[in-house]
Amino acid sequence: QVQLVESGGGLVQPGGSLRLSCAASGSIFSINGMGWFRQAPGNQRDLVAFIISGGSTNYADSLKGRFTISRDNAKNTVYLQMNSLKPEDTAVYYCTADIKTRWGRPVNRYWGQGTQVTVSS
Repeated sequence: QVQLVESGGGLVQPGGSLRLSCAASGSIFSINGMGWFRQAPGNQRDLVAFIISGGSTNYADSLKGRFTISRDNAKNTVYLQMNSLKPEDTAVYYCTADIKTRWGRPVNRYWGQGTQVTVSS
């Protein structure tokens, strides 16, 4: 069993900052990549940022420069620093991780339960 537990969401004013965290635990042999998606009401779930084990990152084009993803491999934790937040950043943010639970097993994608981020004055 693998669990992804997110924290750090909440209500913030426009222009403010939030830092999301996501810790993976359970039967983990290796983690290939970790990242964040978000889903606003009525919209599909879209990529925010992703980071692979070597440190390479991928961001949604519209978020480059405001959001920064980082990872602590020793803690199996991924972070998302969100700055200059806008009302349109309001969404449920989901953590995801590509995890191999045992040697020789395939990599599967796991999801957290989501954390609400609301940007409003």
